[in-house]
Amino acid sequence: MLSTKAYAAQTSESQLAQFQINRRDVRPDDVQITIDYCGVCHTDIHLARNDWGTSVYPVVPGHEIIGHVTQVGDNVDNIKVGDAVAVGCMVDACRTCSACTQHLEQYCERGFIATYNGEDAILGGKTFGGYSKDIIVDKHFVLHLPESLVNASAAPLLCAGITTYSPLKKWQIKPGDKVGVIGLGGLGHMGVKLAAAMGAEVIMITRSANKQQDAKRLGAHDVIVSTDEAQMNKHANSFDFLLNTIPRAHDVNPYLSLMKRDTTMVLVGAFDPLPPVMGGNLIRNRKRVAGSLIGGIAETQEMLNFCATHNITSDIEQIAMADINVAYERMLKSDVKYRFVIDMSTL
Repeated sequence: MLSTKAYAAQTSESQLAQFQINRRDVRPDDVQITIDYCGVCHTDIHLARNDWGTSVYPVVPGHEIIGHVTQVGDNVDNIKVGDAVAVGCMVDACRTCSACTQHLEQYCERGFIATYNGEDAILGGKTFGGYSKDIIVDKHFVLHLPESLVNASAAPLLCAGITTYSPLKKWQIKPGDKVGVIGLGGLGHMGVKLAAAMGAEVIMITRSANKQQDAKRLGAHDVIVSTDEAQMNKHANSFDFLLNTIPRAHDVNPYLSLMKRDTTMVLVGAFDPLPPVMGGNLIRNRKRVAGSLIGGIAETQEMLNFCATHNITSDIEQIAMADINVAYERMLKSDVKYRFVIDMSTL
């Protein structure tokens, strides 16, 4: 086994601190990766602090991984030592169910194996994530990183990027569509960039009037302050699609009034129970509220290639590994534009 340095939460109350973990031996289909950068996702905080009641300690977070290959198994022929690669939110799935065979591993009917706090089928216990020096992953779940994306600002594409790209592709956003992105944070700022690159007329919808300048810098054509009734009325029944990135429970009813007939609002951030949705807001004009997770491996590779073509990365603040606990507190105060990324050489 490979012993490697990591940063872990030992309990829901403890600070993350240095911890030694074991990785499995490289098997024939495996790729060993030295991690260069790891993005910091809000999910990392939820699992480090057991907000969802599913954490098994120690927890080594991190599922926005960029690194370079240091060893490959005998059956690996499309990845070589030295390649720049990436790993996202999954490290395995059953690969035989109807979802997996349609390249939708994120919806694996048996449940995909998460990059951290997932069920480790090889060593037992839980998987350990990207807050570590090295990781070993089956080749199927290793992504090729285009040359222009070999940098820290590309790391959040592995979660925030694919989480927003996947619904934009699924609902076939095209040039000229009026797309509303609700919430300007780690997910929202990627949604703006991606929808704009697809040719959409992108409108940022936010509670904060002071975000207007930044939203337009990111590619939004206009901004609606959702607490301003006059602005909301002006845009009523005009949107082709709404991407809702708000990460907590909230009232979706006001946003439904913005949608055209037969259009969809997709939730990508709110896992909590939502306040009641008025049935009439859906029944009138056949409106829909849907949800979307990350993307499958093929779609994630497609997203990386799209971002390379359109020169899209995340707006980040790079930090040392030792600064992670301060970064968590700042994230909880929304004090980051728009993602932290850890320089893993500092571990």
